Amino acid sequence: MTSPETARVLVVDDNEANRDLLRRRLKRQGYEAMIAEDGFQALELMAEHSFDLVLLDIMMPGMNGYQVLEKIKADPELRDIPVLVISALDDIESVVKCIELGAEDYLPKPFNPILLQARLGACLEKKRLRDQEKAYLEKLTTEQTKSEKLLLSILPKPIAERLKQNQKTIADSFDDVSVLFADIVGFTKLWSRISPTELVELLNEIFSGFDKLAEKNGLEKIKTIGDAYMVVGGLPIPREDHAEAIAQMALDMQHRMAQFNRGDHEPFSIRIGINTGPVVAGVIGTNKFIYDLWGDTVNTASRMESHGIANTIQVTETTYQRLKDCFEFERRGVIDVKGKGKMTTYLLLDRRRESP
Repeated sequence: MTSPETARVLVVDDNEANRDLLRRRLKRQGYEAMIAEDGFQALELMAEHSFDLVLLDIMMPGMNGYQVLEKIKADPELRDIPVLVISALDDIESVVKCIELGAEDYLPKPFNPILLQARLGACLEKKRLRDQEKAYLEKLTTEQTKSEKLLLSILPKPIAERLKQNQKTIADSFDDVSVLFADIVGFTKLWSRISPTELVELLNEIFSGFDKLAEKNGLEKIKTIGDAYMVVGGLPIPREDHAEAIAQMALDMQHRMAQFNRGDHEPFSIRIGINTGPVVAGVIGTNKFIYDLWGDTVNTASRMESHGIANTIQVTETTYQRLKDCFEFERRGVIDVKGKGKMTTYLLLDRRRESP
């Protein structure tokens, strides 16, 4: 039960003798009491101070107790404060009306001191329990928000929603997406020259910048593997311009690395590979989830990166055909790709500028 030392009670009554009697009795019981001579003053005090309970008279000039009660219960900041009506009106209609308006209880005048004490205790206990429930719900909401944010940092939002609905197996086929792999050239050589903390901080700065670019271009980051970065366009929500978005992402990544290299640290090169085609996407794991892609399209995109040239963006013939009208390319020629054999590849240079 709320202790008297922590409970603040507002007495609202236009009769001075009644106010004085209630104030003295409340103070003897250890409560902090404040006084309002009418409904207007009561609402002003409630706007300035926090209260645990209101003792409210009904028959008052200007604004009667019914109107005060209505305003209290209509205010989101005040509606949870219990109101105990103490009134000379003891007819059943008055009691019912007060309860319907939201009063916690009703006590007729002249009141019985023992009954008043019991009603005070009961109202304050209800207030304590409501406050406890509210605090618990707020904490629960905060934890749910944190869990939601963590889940969305791992999985795309549509996939996270399906997972929350207890869908046990999440696997989808996509006929047309574009996959990008990027690798920071020479980054692993730093392992023996700088501390693990410095290494992670550098990598985090680079990849955090890439994450922002993925969000800007409406793409889905899939994962990082060491100093490699994987992003896809066209899933889990299909889009027709996924190849263009991935190409722009690649150019933005090059620009971001150029900016990064202006800093006070060893400069890095980035190697990027892109391919377009069908994939299978799904969630793997039960306790630790990962949303991943499979298929020849993914493997070939990875080969475009690993067989690429530092500071270039290598794409397959398929991707080139999709982008040649709006991006500029240089034909690299036929190269021998592990697991694929001879392939004609192209180097993405820039977005094609419209003629003036």
